Amino acid sequence: MNLTVAQYEAMQKRTAPRSNSKVNIPVAFAVGGTICMIGQLLLEGLLRLGLERQAASGWVSVILVGASALLTGFGLYERLARHAGAGTLVPITGFANAVTSAAIEAKTEGLILGVGTKIFTIAGPVILYGCTAAAVYGALYFLANW
Repeated sequence: MNLTVAQYEAMQKRTAPRSNSKVNIPVAFAVGGTICMIGQLLLEGLLRLGLERQAASGWVSVILVGASALLTGFGLYERLARHAGAGTLVPITGFANAVTSAAIEAKTEGLILGVGTKIFTIAGPVILYGCTAAAVYGALYFLANW
């Protein structure tokens, strides 16, 4: 089937879901802000319990990742994401959701070839680009302050 660019664009406009930006953007902002607020409340609570800032920050990350994984496992994170959209892509919870959902989808293929492989399908590029960006930014920072 040979389509022209104009025919393809017309077909895409007919089939693409309509987006209500006036509602979606504030909802995404509110949900993402709420997730961040929960993280900040956890941090403040752990600091008040006597943990040092670095340890408290680590525990907040662990709690948010664990909560995201549990919510994904019970299907609640996806339900929230349907309504909140990009608001659920707050980096640590969104990444935990992506890794967990990939593992859940692949569990029928076994632990090694299914779950283990699919987890690194998602995590691999993030780790690669994160490390590369850190090296480039570190080099630029070093050169700027030399």
